[in-house]
Amino acid sequence: MAVNIEEKRSFPRLKFRANLRYQVRGKPDFTDTVSDDISLGGISFVNSKFMTPANVLMMEINLLSRILRPVAKLAWSEPIPHSNRYRCGTEFIEFDPEEENYLKDFLSMQMGRL
Repeated sequence: MAVNIEEKRSFPRLKFRANLRYQVRGKPDFTDTVSDDISLGGISFVNSKFMTPANVLMMEINLLSRILRPVAKLAWSEPIPHSNRYRCGTEFIEFDPEEENYLKDFLSMQMGRL
């Protein structure tokens, strides 16, 4: 029996493994991790610590020859079964227009659309 699951995402996601750093706004430390996927609306990654949704993250995304620095809100965080890690998803809430256009061009080239 097929289950009809409604897609809630506004932007198509691209599987994307890249170095990523983030800092919870108001905290001094950066955390290094690797992204899982990216879209024009957000990025997901695996993290070793639990964070509650709505945390605001200052991000540094290594995208080819540039470092993008959007601000994102943590949308969800869920435990990965049989591990001490969490899969996290974010929504970009602040983005320099030039960097956002760079991401859009990158996604367009990779996906052949947008």
